[in-house]
Formats: sequence, C-alpha cells, structure tokens
Amino acid sequence: MKYYSTNKQAPEATLEKAVVKGLAEDKGLYMPETIKALPKEFFDNIEKMSFQEIAYTVADAFFGEDVEADALKKIVYDTLAFDCPVVPVTDNIYALELFHGPTLAFKDVGARFMARLLQYFLKKEGEGNQVNVLVATSGDTGSAVANGFLGVEGIHVYVLYPKGKVSPIQECQFTTLGKNITAIEVDGVFDDCQALVKAAFMDEELNAHMKLTSANSINVARFLPQSFYYFNAYARMKALGKADELVMCVPSGNFGNICSALFGHRMGLPIKRFIAANNANDIFYNYLQTGEYHPQPSKATLANAMDVGDPSNFARIYDLYKGDHKTITSLISGATYKDERIRETMQECFAETKYVLDPHGACGYQALKEQLKPGEVGVFCETAHPAKFKEKVDEILSTDIEIPQRLQEFMKGTKQSIEMSKDFADFKNFLLNE
Repeated sequence: MKYYSTNKQAPEATLEKAVVKGLAEDKGLYMPETIKALPKEFFDNIEKMSFQEIAYTVADAFFGEDVEADALKKIVYDTLAFDCPVVPVTDNIYALELFHGPTLAFKDVGARFMARLLQYFLKKEGEGNQVNVLVATSGDTGSAVANGFLGVEGIHVYVLYPKGKVSPIQECQFTTLGKNITAIEVDGVFDDCQALVKAAFMDEELNAHMKLTSANSINVARFLPQSFYYFNAYARMKALGKADELVMCVPSGNFGNICSALFGHRMGLPIKRFIAANNANDIFYNYLQTGEYHPQPSKATLANAMDVGDPSNFARIYDLYKGDHKTITSLISGATYKDERIRETMQECFAETKYVLDPHGACGYQALKEQLKPGEVGVFCETAHPAKFKEKVDEILSTDIEIPQRLQEFMKGTKQSIEMSKDFADFKNFLLNE
C-alpha cells in the first residue's frame, strides 16, 4: 500500500516510511492510497466474532500488504489484551467504554499497536537502529504512548505536555516511568507542544542528528487501529438487535478518533451518521455551520484532552471527502459545550442513571441526548476512566471515586520531567545534545 500526503507535495511513501517518518516532507499527513471495502459476509457474521478476530480482519485490510500475516495477527492480539465493551446508560444511549487498557484511556489501542508495528519494522531493518518518538499530549496521549513504548528496545519517547494543564493523575502516568521515557513540561498550551513536535520533523539539522517519528494521531499507525473498536461496537450492538439505526458520537480534540471511525465507515461499517462533540474549542463545529475552517488558540476547559485549537486530523477528513462540505455535513453533525453544561450533564446523568461520566464522555452523551431522532440508537465514546479526573469528578458529583489499582501504582512514583520554554530553539538544542 502506498501513502500520499494531504498536502500533495511529497513523494508517495511505503507503510514503513509513513510510520517511521510520521509526517510527510511537505508537512502533510499521510493517507492510504486506497481504502478497501470489507466483504458483505464479514458484516453478516460480525456479531459472532470476537473483538480480536474483528480487529485482525480490519487490520489486514489496512496493513496486510506490508506486514506478514502471522506478525500482524500477533500485533493485533497483543494490542487488544483487554476489552472495549458497550454498556447501556439509557434505553437508547450506550457507552463504548475505551478505558479498560493499561492507562485507562482510548489511546491505549493506537499506542500499543503503533509500538508493536514500529518495533516490527526496526527488527526488519536490523540492529543498531534507534527511533526517537516525539509526542505532544493534552492528557491521555502521553500516558498511553509512554506506557505502550515503555522498555521497547531501540525506541526512546519524548512526551511534551503543557505545564499545569493536565490532571495530576494523567501527569504521573508519564512522568514517573523513567527508562526510555523522557517527560518535557512545556511552558505553554497543547498547541505549543504540537507546534514543537511538527517543527522538529521539519528541521534538517535535527533529522540528520537523530531519527524522529511521531506517536500523535498524525501517525497512521496510531489513528487507523482506533477503527477496530467501532467495528466491535457495531458487532455488539448488532447482537442486541440495535444496530439498524446506529449513531456514533465521538468526543473530539485532535480528531484522530472520529477520523478512524470515518475510515471504518468508508470500509463499509454500517453507521448511519456521526456526531463530533466538542468542548468550548469549537473550530470544527463552526466549520460544519459555515464551511470555513479558522484555527484558533486553544481554550483551557474541564475536558482538557479536547483542548485543541487547530485539530491536525481535520486535513484527513477534508481529504477523505475531497473538501466537499455538503458530503461532510450530510454524514457528520457537531456539538459544542462549555464547562457549565458539561458539569450539568455529568450531574444529570449520574442522578438519572448512576452512570459516572468523565468530562469528555459527558460531551458525547449530551450530544446524543439532544440529537438522536426517533428510532435511532446512540453510542458515545467514554474515552477515559473518570478516576483520571478524580478531583473534578468528585467535586461535580459529590462522590469519592475509587482509584483503580493500576492508577494507584503510577501515583506512587517520583515525578521526573524537564522544564522547557515553548521556543523551538530551546527544544532543538536539547535534542541535539541528547
């Protein structure tokens, strides 16, 4: 499979180059040349298949031309050593719980897959190759990537995160690991972290000094595997007899998660329509209303992992539908919620159902409450365990959420991080001396 750049100014790449490089030479995001439709028989029998069987079928369509079947199967099965169940919240609204992995966030799927695929390519290249993974995080990406790559030979991870703008539990999940993980605390917002990562990829001197790649959702090996759990959600809803008028709602920040769902739809996944739920960072919502895309500085909100003012994967969505605003809006609607509404939704849902939403899932749940039509059933992504935002959730719901054992273990470690300005010259100098 060949991969092209969304900016159309870079040479085509193999999967290996797309994964190892992360970003194309023209600063565009890699897209697969073709998206294969899955056969009707697959969807006819999908409810009888396990999550891992479903995921391997999807992975084979994406990566089967470039990765040996046995190796790909091992990568998929190792990645999905946990479930992503669909849980009823109301009669017609279900939560796709994506927080049952090692760091209790949806990004465990993409991060674990990418770590294993990258290691596969490094082993093929032979000994002595080291890849340096740069990842910007507004919360959960850093912990998922750091833990997905922890101890993986030949790979060093640098996690850039905005100082004071991730939850204490999120922070401890990537600042206490040591080994091949370096945490960098940037004096800025998430967009500044992402800008440093992108600038590093474009710097010739830096790239001559060290091999760099990204583990943000700009990397095809990070975002494409996230489609696995949408296929699985459809299968589980089909088994319940509730898949005929299915609406999928995705809390959205950098838009890799909903982008993977849209790739699944292009492969034949029978989702009726999608809702992109935003917090106060409403850039995509405004695009849907106006047809004009205007990035803005990100705003700090209660749902901090979605605090993105210039979502990278918009370029992929735009490319996927050839920039046709009418096609995009016929398939995707938007929603945007300020902190006050998020709080109210969390309180209302807990009072009515006893289901504990995290602030990001609350955006998805509220969008379904408002936008579901008669006869439709909605599934929203509950993207992280509420305990990752314990202080906020406890205060809003007057609860004392139990912290899962896995999170407690992270909290026992000692913070190790390097303070950094948002000036690229400082970051570049640091990397050149590594």
